[in-house]
Amino acid sequence: MADSEPTDTDDTSGATLRTPIVAVLGHVDHGKTSLLDEIRGSAVTEGESGAITQHIGATAVPLDVISEIAGELVDPTDFDLPGLLFIDTPGHHSFSTLRSRGGALADIAILVVDVNDGFQPQTLEAVDILSRTQTPFIVAANKIDTTPGWNPNPHTPAQQTIDAQTDRVERDLNENLYELIGDLSDNGFSADMYWRVQDFQNNIGVVPVSAETGEGIPDLLTVMMGLSQRYMKEEMAVDVGGPAAGTVLEVTDTQGFGKTVDAIIYDGTIRSDDRIVVGGVEGPIVTEVRALLRPRPLEEIRTEGQFEQVDSVAAADGIKIAAPDLDDAMAGAPIRVVGDRDVDEVVEEVQAELADIAVETQEEGVVVKADTLGSLEALASTLEEEEIPIVRAEVGDIAPRDVRVAETANEEKHRTILGFGVEVLDDAADLAEQEGVRIFEHDVIYRLVEAYEEFVEERERAQQDQVLDNITRPARFHVLDDHTFRQSDPAVVGVEIRGGSLRRNSHVVKFEGDEPERVGMLKSIQDEGEDVDEARTGERVAVSIDGPTVGRQIEEGDDLWTEIPEKHAKILEQELSEDIPADEVETLNMYLEKRRNRDPFWGK
Repeated sequence: MADSEPTDTDDTSGATLRTPIVAVLGHVDHGKTSLLDEIRGSAVTEGESGAITQHIGATAVPLDVISEIAGELVDPTDFDLPGLLFIDTPGHHSFSTLRSRGGALADIAILVVDVNDGFQPQTLEAVDILSRTQTPFIVAANKIDTTPGWNPNPHTPAQQTIDAQTDRVERDLNENLYELIGDLSDNGFSADMYWRVQDFQNNIGVVPVSAETGEGIPDLLTVMMGLSQRYMKEEMAVDVGGPAAGTVLEVTDTQGFGKTVDAIIYDGTIRSDDRIVVGGVEGPIVTEVRALLRPRPLEEIRTEGQFEQVDSVAAADGIKIAAPDLDDAMAGAPIRVVGDRDVDEVVEEVQAELADIAVETQEEGVVVKADTLGSLEALASTLEEEEIPIVRAEVGDIAPRDVRVAETANEEKHRTILGFGVEVLDDAADLAEQEGVRIFEHDVIYRLVEAYEEFVEERERAQQDQVLDNITRPARFHVLDDHTFRQSDPAVVGVEIRGGSLRRNSHVVKFEGDEPERVGMLKSIQDEGEDVDEARTGERVAVSIDGPTVGRQIEEGDDLWTEIPEKHAKILEQELSEDIPADEVETLNMYLEKRRNRDPFWGK
């Protein structure tokens, strides 16, 4: 895997090679955090609810540590990159927000997939984001140790431990691995076991691993280092002496420092007295660094009380920045050190990058809130694909002002707020209930959009049903011979429904040629002595009709029709023809044909 080119090529001379930034993505519970824990030997998951990473973090793993874990697979002299910097996102939506000058912040990604579970909704979403941002990635096929009958060989390379298994275990594992390769293929990626991949730029390498036993971890690190060294060395060349550029991972409160931002610095150097510009909710924030706080080596960036103050940090690294006025800083926003440049120029640069991520809004639509700029962008693009308009899109928790915007919508389906990875403030929840504003929340984008679409469909169905209930439905019925039970006041006769739905309290007409003549009002329907509200095609019932006398206005053997008001006929034909049964549509068409023979524009 090592690069065979000379290490002092022109493009990297005079610059320092920075650490490649690695994002770890995957479906919840597939083992993203456990995998990182295994690599860094800590156990962040222990104190976390449901073993799910709650925060975004960063972990630097130097080359000598990688070499130690990878054993004979890595010869440190083959590499001149300093190691790997892992960003551990709580969900891959954060990954899409982590950008460096318009591209993804991560240089390379690991997609963690449970080998037994295969592709899940969030896996598909992660793959979609990786292909959109054109980020190279490898697949860690995790939990190989859960294959029935598995005999663990802790910390050994994948092929070695697979070879040591029984034929049956190996066969079962391979079956799952090839299913995974099939899933990748279905999503447009050519993939194979990493040891068979010659060209990693056009093929995805699959690395079998176990976060539990450490099996396959040596391979994972070796492949990551090899790929970075071979394909990304030129991109890793940075001017360390220059002013830092970075991305906000998260805005947090830190004891003794107030609001701070956790950031990844991917270019240049930041110092403890630098003037910086940070992207904020209302626009760029100009402030000065009060302190740079670094987590202790090989510890997750978020471990409480584990910070030490440092004078400067060079790319690539994760750092916590303490500075005044950071309350409005946004996750996913750019950070720039001003250095000896004009501050307005830097503000413009940050402004331009924020404008790149701005979501297009309409006069009418739904309110969207998300936890980071990237998730806002990802959610907005999904809504756009589904042709759902947005009236307001912002980073942050759902607050009363969002409810106030939503309640002004003209259409009920837009009196809604879609929240992704955010909290609903108590007073906002109360206000929403009071004002009839619906709030949808989910941490998988397409599930959130799905829930909203289901709600809209339900509302539309309910409205259609209401319209249908209040509209006269078509019906044609035949007066049966020898079934006159009463001649008049009201006439009671036996009929057979020849098409449509016959309902009580509807006007009855009889066509003389194409001329309809109203004969009375159908008052009641009886089926075997029981009163019913309606009768359908093919049924035989007794009906009472106010108005006519059998033998004068109506006769046995007549075909009678429910009279349809012109306005109702128009709605039925133009809006509801898909919502009524085929026999009703047929009956309606026959009725319209008769009416239009006389007046071609009737009901149009």
